[in-house]
Amino acid sequence: MEHGICALSAVPVRAEAADKAEIVTQLIFGECYSVLLVQGNWLQVRLAADQYVGWIDAKQHRPVSADYFRRWQAEDHPRTLDVVQMVSDDSTKMPVTLGTRLPFFDGMTLHLGDQPYFYNGSATNPRNGHGPQGPTDVRLKLLQKMALQYLKAPYLWGGKTLFGIDCSGLVQQLYGLVGVQLPRDAHQQIEAGQPVHFVAQTRPGDLAFFDNAEGRIVHVGLLLEDQQILHASGEVRIDPLDHNGIFRRDQQRYSHKLRLIKRILSE
Repeated sequence: MEHGICALSAVPVRAEAADKAEIVTQLIFGECYSVLLVQGNWLQVRLAADQYVGWIDAKQHRPVSADYFRRWQAEDHPRTLDVVQMVSDDSTKMPVTLGTRLPFFDGMTLHLGDQPYFYNGSATNPRNGHGPQGPTDVRLKLLQKMALQYLKAPYLWGGKTLFGIDCSGLVQQLYGLVGVQLPRDAHQQIEAGQPVHFVAQTRPGDLAFFDNAEGRIVHVGLLLEDQQILHASGEVRIDPLDHNGIFRRDQQRYSHKLRLIKRILSE
């Protein structure tokens, strides 16, 4: 099986092998994937991190070896903490956004396959408690701080960057900063963590899930202090949450009906 890595800021992953097809998610710089099928100028790929399947333009494919792919899967790679920063080599500069993986980063150099690139911005660091084994309070502090950096990012179905993001992409990217790999979609993410039974018992970092009239999970957001929720709805915004759901003060109505709250990081 052939494998690849995203060597651009973001690559659309589509539901079908066509430019006009729905974007279901994005590959972000530094993310690996496996090639499942070839259909003309399109590749069906499975993302290594969350197992999402979709189609990418073959012109945006960057092959990597099976050995590199295995090593990439085995490591929790640092993530960028700057809103926008540059990754560069001797001839190229490319922008990367908050939450981007930096494969095999040593503090200065990262590697896409055999190609080294330089990055001199801020990044997560397991030695600072940001990784999966770090103290919960340190990880929650970083999570809340970075969440505010996404404010006013425009909503984009399938998006995962500051320049366009959806509700589940937002919480997936935020939790990735503290070493937690969540599934891609809200109806999958609700299976993670432990239930919190009352809104009054929530704490920053909890996830709130919302359903539609048919009972399907259609929205997710991140709890902040004072029962405020950060979520992507038109834009990334902060609204109050109570036992009914999200209340939009500007519209004087509830926009989303609460289904369940889950705690992802426990003490």
